[in-house]
Amino acid sequence: MARTACSNLLSTLTLLPNKPSIFTKNSQLISVFNGRKTRLQSSSSRISMSLRAGIVGLPNVGKSTLFNAVVENGKAQAANFPFCTIEPNVGIVAVPDPRLHVLSELSKSQRAVPASIEFVDIAGLVKGASQGEGLGNKFLSHIREVDSILQVVRCFEDNDIVHVNGKVDPKSDIDVINLELVFSDLDQLKNSGNIGHQGKGQGACEEYDIMKIEKRIEKLKKGKAKDSQSKVKEEAEKSALERIKQALMDGKPARAVALTEFEKDAVKHLCLLTMKPIIYVANVAESDLAEPENNSHVNEVMNLASELRSGIVTISAQVESELTELPSDERTEYLKSLGVNESGLGNLIRETYSLLGLRTYFTSGEKESKAWTILAGMTAPQAAGVIHSDFEKGFIRAETVSYDDFVAAGSLAAAREKGLLRSEGKDYIVQEGDVMLFRFNV
Repeated sequence: MARTACSNLLSTLTLLPNKPSIFTKNSQLISVFNGRKTRLQSSSSRISMSLRAGIVGLPNVGKSTLFNAVVENGKAQAANFPFCTIEPNVGIVAVPDPRLHVLSELSKSQRAVPASIEFVDIAGLVKGASQGEGLGNKFLSHIREVDSILQVVRCFEDNDIVHVNGKVDPKSDIDVINLELVFSDLDQLKNSGNIGHQGKGQGACEEYDIMKIEKRIEKLKKGKAKDSQSKVKEEAEKSALERIKQALMDGKPARAVALTEFEKDAVKHLCLLTMKPIIYVANVAESDLAEPENNSHVNEVMNLASELRSGIVTISAQVESELTELPSDERTEYLKSLGVNESGLGNLIRETYSLLGLRTYFTSGEKESKAWTILAGMTAPQAAGVIHSDFEKGFIRAETVSYDDFVAAGSLAAAREKGLLRSEGKDYIVQEGDVMLFRFNV
């Protein structure tokens, strides 16, 4: 029998321990309690709301200060001393989205549940980390487990805070971490061993026993593919590997190489650290927050980010820290006094979503309004599968209305009466801000 899935989930889907799903039937409505934890994967229809971003940086660039500021009750020991963060600290932050609260008000929801992002404060490193210097081994192992990398780059001058290299030099800071990741990738490509890594943020990477990259390329050149499709994929992998190898030898990250989506998929099994999306977080003084373009260090980071095909966002970790000490109603006024409209957290999350190609859709009802994270290009059944696999398997249709039309109508029922509610099928590509009601068979 067809049932309406109102998607009024009463617990966060992805951040709980493993446990079986529990279904509570109430007339034609099904609420889902699900604690299965999955990771962000483009190759699968399932996607986790638990986006995991690792905050990295050299000692004393403001990394742990930023972590403490953006993660409520952060426990990292932010101090003017290298390696004060020895083990990764993890904090879960709600993704700011004013649309969710508007929907909650209109639907008279009992509560609003935002999407979330998991920040990991990863231990600092120094030159030689790939050979185990400083806390390099811990750094490299922890960085494999995140979906994206946020590298905090110091762009402020302060004689009271010692820079590990003696001076503020964003390019040098970026080069140190890039090179350590490059060396790690080269080691993976040159040495035999299990290259694939089943890390939380790495997706379903199988384990491969790969010797030198030259041998892999030579093997691909022999062209022993059994069918035309396999041959095309091998050619794509060979072409990509040759360019990636040259980039790594030049000290550049693999993501700096222009690859097609097909080529990216062909080399995905290598799980290269330098293929991970990265955002450079330019940490500036309070006085530079409103006009960061006037900061020469920030301009340097912007140029490097463009060259390395990476994102950039400007933040003042000190301001973010001060915001946590203010009542909520005073934070907006404080930001306005500095010449900015929102905290750096919003900018950081927005840039992360953009870099990873993520979108948000909503479900909204009397019990709950909720934001869901999906990959751009996902179909309606795949988006339904984010809520529960049964929603995808038994998908019939999705009653859909855009956020703007929902707000203009005032409710889902009103949107239906005005002809704004659409019935979308299996091929529909979910759009940013869609408000959806799924119908499916069990």
